Amino acid sequence: MKRISAVVAVVALCAVPVVAGATPPRPGGYVSGFFGVSAAADTDVTSINNQSGEVFNDRVEYDPNIYVGGTGGYDFGHFRLEGELSYKHAEISSITDDTGFRFRGVDGSLGALAFMANAFVDVHNNTPVTPYFGGGIGFAVLSLSDTFGSDNSGRLLLYPDDDTTVFAYQAGGGLEIAISPSLSLDLGYRYFGTTKGTFDSDWITTTKLRYESHNGMVGFRVKF
Repeated sequence: MKRISAVVAVVALCAVPVVAGATPPRPGGYVSGFFGVSAAADTDVTSINNQSGEVFNDRVEYDPNIYVGGTGGYDFGHFRLEGELSYKHAEISSITDDTGFRFRGVDGSLGALAFMANAFVDVHNNTPVTPYFGGGIGFAVLSLSDTFGSDNSGRLLLYPDDDTTVFAYQAGGGLEIAISPSLSLDLGYRYFGTTKGTFDSDWITTTKLRYESHNGMVGFRVKF
């Protein structure tokens, strides 16, 4: 993740010297692409053994990982509407059960493929840097991998792999830095969250969790 953060910083710093002058609002269509770092928030996971009826409550922590995507939309001058396709990935770093026991050798991951409809307000001024803020709603396909951990009895399958589709929402803002009348650098932050998803393709175990993450990104926006 340090390498990804370094690349983001270098791209931003290299683009700043070639920034153009102040750019007034200019309506038109645009597309963008971005990449960055996603830090998934710790979450509570409930798993149910459908044979015995036992319920297990765990606290799951993640390592930061990738955040990539693209958008297409229309700029009305001070207001933008866009569609977004993005992917966030999180590697599970630790799982602690409700007794305080921390499983050893945890191996698993969670991915979120999001389809969002966003709206942003651009705060134009007499500089080439335009702050913006807004958010969006949509849905996300959460993909949980087979997740393993070890306790005193040996290696265990804690959560079976499955996909589920849930409602998603996000909010954030950033800075659009003009490089030319048609090209700009986009530095942004997004808070992303979903409703609780149920993973139940394995008839023995049902797993329930919600996904939240803090996401930093750098991208380029091309206006037509």
